[in-house]
Amino acid sequence: MEYRRLGSAGIKVSALSFGSWVTFGSQLDEDKAFECMTTAYEAGVNFFDNAEAYASGRAEVLMGKAIKRAGWKRSDLVISTKLFWGGDGPNDTGLSRKHILEGTDASLKRMGLDYVDLLFAHRPDPDTPMEETVRAMNHVLNQGKAIYWGTSEWSAEQLREAYEVADRLGLMGPQMEQPQYNMFHRRIEEELKPLYEERGLGTTIWSPLAGGILTGKYSGGTLPEGSRYTVEAYAWMKKRHLDSKLGQARIRRADVLAKVAKDLGCTLAQLAIAWTLRDPWISTTITGASSASQVSENMKALKVLEQLDDEVVQRIEGILDGSTVKAEMAESDG
Repeated sequence: MEYRRLGSAGIKVSALSFGSWVTFGSQLDEDKAFECMTTAYEAGVNFFDNAEAYASGRAEVLMGKAIKRAGWKRSDLVISTKLFWGGDGPNDTGLSRKHILEGTDASLKRMGLDYVDLLFAHRPDPDTPMEETVRAMNHVLNQGKAIYWGTSEWSAEQLREAYEVADRLGLMGPQMEQPQYNMFHRRIEEELKPLYEERGLGTTIWSPLAGGILTGKYSGGTLPEGSRYTVEAYAWMKKRHLDSKLGQARIRRADVLAKVAKDLGCTLAQLAIAWTLRDPWISTTITGASSASQVSENMKALKVLEQLDDEVVQRIEGILDGSTVKAEMAESDG
């Protein structure tokens, strides 16, 4: 396993990490969640990601039980959670001081932990003044209930506002941002990379497989048994990633990218995960899995990363921008 600094911070996270979204509490029970986490840990993963919204808090419960059951040393782990969607009450949503303080306590109780290493503002909150959010996050840090705070799916403009407020108040600004990033979703390359250089912003990216499209298992529009898209709660994801015209176009691209993976002797998923780790400003790529064997397969992406030289990357870029798709497809058909 490779370990990278979280931006300019001293803390180090495994280049590949493990997240609970989608699977914990919906596809995985306590035993299977434990198997996935222990398999990841044995592969060198030290960062485990969660959120109060995942399975309405059940994901945090399962992760906490797995940590206790495994008996791991707490200082060997980097645990995160994210706050924004905490319930149905008028003050259970957003980034008010009230919800940040109460939401943190509730998350820690569900996980059975004294603190989390990383506390994320899961989305920006237009209804709460930035100063209130920055002060509240720093209060949680000063209480020892979190070590660093950061954001998820915030724009560069919103992050800069948070930094300006923190600088004015002499407080800690966001240390990390958790954006979606994969071969098809690349806005952060221009938007967040400057903040890595200017502010030492770390990035803990999610959805490296583009909602499963970059696994190749949806080739031809098929829906395999056991897919997350067969779960009623994720019907909205199926509509977005599979049923839309954009989704179908991406599936066709994925079919061509699969040939690159085959030539490298790896799976398309391993290639896609490795691709996200090309640049040092990516601190860690959060992977997910519905089985321990899938965790093991994902971890092999680190070996694929070593094969991503300029020639391979240019070939991939040609497929993504469409300039070599027809040629690749013709060669594959031949």
